[in-house]
Amino acid sequence: MKAYDLLFDQALTRVDAERIHHAAFRAIRAAEPVTSRLIGAPRTGLVEAMGLAFPHPLGLAAGFDKNAVGIDGLAALGFGHVEIGTVTGEAQPGNPQPRLFRLKADRAIVNRMGFNNDGAEVVARRLAGWRAQGGSTLLGVNIGKTKVVPEEEAVRDYEKSAGLLAPHADYLVVNVSSPNTPGLRDLQAVEKLEPLLAAVRRRAEEASPERRVPLLVKIAPDLSDDDVLAVADLALASGLDGIIATNTTISRAGLASPEDAVEAIGAGGLSGRPLTQRSEDVVRLMRGRVGPDLTLVGVGGITTVDDARRRLAAGANLLQAYTAFVYEGPLWPRRIVRGLTLPQARDV
Repeated sequence: MKAYDLLFDQALTRVDAERIHHAAFRAIRAAEPVTSRLIGAPRTGLVEAMGLAFPHPLGLAAGFDKNAVGIDGLAALGFGHVEIGTVTGEAQPGNPQPRLFRLKADRAIVNRMGFNNDGAEVVARRLAGWRAQGGSTLLGVNIGKTKVVPEEEAVRDYEKSAGLLAPHADYLVVNVSSPNTPGLRDLQAVEKLEPLLAAVRRRAEEASPERRVPLLVKIAPDLSDDDVLAVADLALASGLDGIIATNTTISRAGLASPEDAVEAIGAGGLSGRPLTQRSEDVVRLMRGRVGPDLTLVGVGGITTVDDARRRLAAGANLLQAYTAFVYEGPLWPRRIVRGLTLPQARDV
């Protein structure tokens, strides 16, 4: 058993998951001057995607750093890119606590955070300061809908965030797939998604006229195969730069955790190992539809080197993770990236 496993099982799991997240994130930020020298992930060779050069495929998914307060500390652990957010047009506290839960038997997390964040204006100022100080980590900015904004005004809300944040982002992600904002997933329907993406694209181009900011959409694993293909077709028709597949799931099928414990946790998005197969299948389905050129970011249930290889073989250009980072610890990103450099590496 690794030292981190012992710490996680015997100590960290005895404390509320959200409290531990904030404490761990403070430690990551404080340790950045040391970790940037001692840990830094090896390169697998540059990955060219969306006109950007990524040092390797593995990045940190949105949700860990919602407010752009620890980008460099996370990159120092070995992530080749960091996606912040989800950021909404207006600041909001998110859902009532407790709202973050572990399912240890499944190496999974359930969250119903509800897009708690400082809002687009504050995050934009923070990113401007970070860039001014030389921040160079490849940065994705994930934007979503403010909870109190009605669906008929969602486009305006996304436009606000895009206008403020696009100038500071290496790429921009429209999140319409979190299960924790009422009505958000309805925006995945093609007839609603198409005008939303077009509006965000226009606003991003207005806000960053000297540089085209790549635009992606993040989809749920719970879409039917037909709906996955419809989004793929829309991505091609509308000139999207990529698709992130997938977000968390509302399904609880096939879990090893006791049913009563799962029911006691209640609603929320499930992430981690239970998503591995479905997320891989969605990437494979997408790649078969969109052809070789559109960027696909594979996320959901990537824990081992073999998981990472399989997702790349399914058609992903880039990978992201979150839950495995929580369960496996701060050296995990480096282990995965090193494993990808060795064709016959022993799985981890």
